[in-house]
Amino acid sequence: MNQHTRLDGSPIPFIDVAAQRRRLGSAIDDAVGRVLAHCQFIQGPEVRALEADLAAFCGAKHVIGCSSGTDALLLVLMAWQIGPGDAVICPAFTFCATAEVVALIGATPVMADVAAGTFNLDPASFERAIATAKQRGLKPKAVIPVDLFGLPADHDAIAAIATAHGIKVLDDAAQAFGATYRGRKLGTLGDATATSFFPAKPLGCYGDGGAVFTDDDALAARVKSLRVHGENAGDKYDALHIGITGRLDSIQAAVLIEKLKIFADEIVARQAVAARYAEGLAGVATTPRTGNESTSVWAQYTIRLEPGQRDALGTALKAQGIPTAIYYAKPLHRQAAYRHYPVADGGVPVSDRLAEEVISLPMHAYLEPAVQDRIIEAVRRALAG
Repeated sequence: MNQHTRLDGSPIPFIDVAAQRRRLGSAIDDAVGRVLAHCQFIQGPEVRALEADLAAFCGAKHVIGCSSGTDALLLVLMAWQIGPGDAVICPAFTFCATAEVVALIGATPVMADVAAGTFNLDPASFERAIATAKQRGLKPKAVIPVDLFGLPADHDAIAAIATAHGIKVLDDAAQAFGATYRGRKLGTLGDATATSFFPAKPLGCYGDGGAVFTDDDALAARVKSLRVHGENAGDKYDALHIGITGRLDSIQAAVLIEKLKIFADEIVARQAVAARYAEGLAGVATTPRTGNESTSVWAQYTIRLEPGQRDALGTALKAQGIPTAIYYAKPLHRQAAYRHYPVADGGVPVSDRLAEEVISLPMHAYLEPAVQDRIIEAVRRALAG
């Protein structure tokens, strides 16, 4: 990125994938070229190499590459044989895929509230959601805590409740792979973890992709079968289970192998950007904070405003070439496809309030200080005016 083009009022990218592409240069071209040369486009050697690299990065025993983060979630629930009559607890303040996979297998998503300070699943509401599920005659089988915007959920508190009730934990780390919780990297918490490699994610490929992480040998074996139509490893025309086409393709794996090499460096850069935002926006907006001895990978930098400020800020920034986004303007329980599903006793008032207050600013590892200062100054001016 030519810095001067970002200081004269010209548009700033929300996530600058092109800047990273320039840094990687010919490494990506060469990696894709190797796949084009050997022509093993599905389940080629790059997929196995990436799975090994990801396992080494986070410490998980098994990594299974998948076609998307949504399929990663779906495959784990399928492997656990969750279905009709079962309940899976989900936060109401998240992207719809978290609850979508539950509905797809015929189970019932039960919406719980989140904590205002972290945007993540509130353990107390999780406990109430379990009671609500039982009152509805459902069997609570799993919980899907979401590590929203790059920050880990309160995994110890969630695990304690899940263990007490015999519930599986599927960590939705679609936005947070690379983050740590009390010294442990995501991918090693819960019974299984799912992540996404959608291009806008902190570790993203050039299409759709995802992965499942687990230390459970039996679960890993079943997920590997289910991602290829439930095949028998010894005979692909003898299906052991009803599965899906959920594979990660070789080209995407090749891209991710190269991106993973610079990922740790990019995480440090993201944290520096977040710290600069926190300092620059102090006193004018509620800035996000980390807790529970966690680190965030800052998939989004999401601030909270007083009611009524958000639309004016978005309009003012857009006029100056500064994009914003709202994640999420409607919690799950208010969306047409999900509004008939149960909500935890006591409701989800924090999710409802956050949906009116949040707005996200440009965030990526290549946001230069001078360009970020332009954003900070524009936010401060708009909110002061």
